[in-house]
Amino acid sequence: MPTPRSLASLLVLPGGLALLTGMDAGLTLAGVPAPVGSARLAELHGPLMVLGFLGTVIALERATALRAGWGFLAPGLCAAGALALVVLPEPLAGRLLLAQGLLTLALVYAALWRRNRDVTIAVEGLGAVLALAATLLLTRVEVAAVLPLLIGFVVLTIAAERVELARLAMPSGAGDRVAVLAGAVALAAATAVAVAGSPVVGAVAWRALGLTLLLLTLWLVRHDVARRTINATGLPRFAAAALLAGYVWLALAGLLLLLVGRPGGSVYDVVVHATFLGFAMSMILAHAPVILPAVLRVRLPYHRAMWVPLVLLHLTLAGRVLSLALVGIGLRALPVWQLALLGNVAALLLFLLTSVVIGTRATRAARRPAPHETVHHA
Repeated sequence: MPTPRSLASLLVLPGGLALLTGMDAGLTLAGVPAPVGSARLAELHGPLMVLGFLGTVIALERATALRAGWGFLAPGLCAAGALALVVLPEPLAGRLLLAQGLLTLALVYAALWRRNRDVTIAVEGLGAVLALAATLLLTRVEVAAVLPLLIGFVVLTIAAERVELARLAMPSGAGDRVAVLAGAVALAAATAVAVAGSPVVGAVAWRALGLTLLLLTLWLVRHDVARRTINATGLPRFAAAALLAGYVWLALAGLLLLLVGRPGGSVYDVVVHATFLGFAMSMILAHAPVILPAVLRVRLPYHRAMWVPLVLLHLTLAGRVLSLALVGIGLRALPVWQLALLGNVAALLLFLLTSVVIGTRATRAARRPAPHETVHHA
């Protein structure tokens, strides 16, 4: 019978495939030469990255925390959905599998909540419900129509997890406060989708989403331990830098939504990638040395090389935003946007490669017998 460790190792592969395929799709969508360059996959760029990759990773981490065999149905179904999106000519089967995975994830959160009645788990469960609603709606509408729900899924999950991980450093009642702010984000996101047919009310809902994102981000920045650990060394400083940089990008997305309302054109691109690249991926880089060993039971010690993909990710994303801003004010940007996009992909690939190399070397070092053991057996 497969062990949780072997299940995790198997399920992370389709999630990784969703990430790689999603990056390829993003290049194709932007008109940049890509290894595969499939027009069909280009249309699935968003679902592959957010639901296929992030959905599988989040479900896998929560299933590991639950420590119950049935919980692995959540990442298993999400992984199967991601795989189906990649290989099947029609996306319906993949979307339905993803929906079943996210529904199971919501049940995992319910089981975790019954264990200790932690309000942060309820917030993460609400995020899973938003993702489930987005997945079901994607069978009938385009990704842009469900963007608020996808933003809510990622932001609620990460915000609640930050409070869960840094609870001792946060003020009393932090869980209740983040629940109120997260509930406001979820309400604004759901309203923006529900009233999409009304330009006036829809614009107000999008601005409300921007305001609630800003308020939640400012609260997290104020109380997150990262403000203190940025002055430390090693892993605490690396994680703090990734966390604070992620908060900056989420604040930018919230500010743009507050000022503009329903995003379009260049603003849409900035909001999407500030949230899912600048915020979500930066948070993954921050937590990887802690979460990956817990989920996959592999060693991933901190190494200075981890700074390279982190810095590259944020520099290239800043270049991408700057080039779009230049176009927005009427200046013709050189191929900076395309180069920045390639830099985004390179940063994520470099992070994967760095993690594999560091993890492999650490695992081999751990298995190598100590000098006194070698002498003894000789």
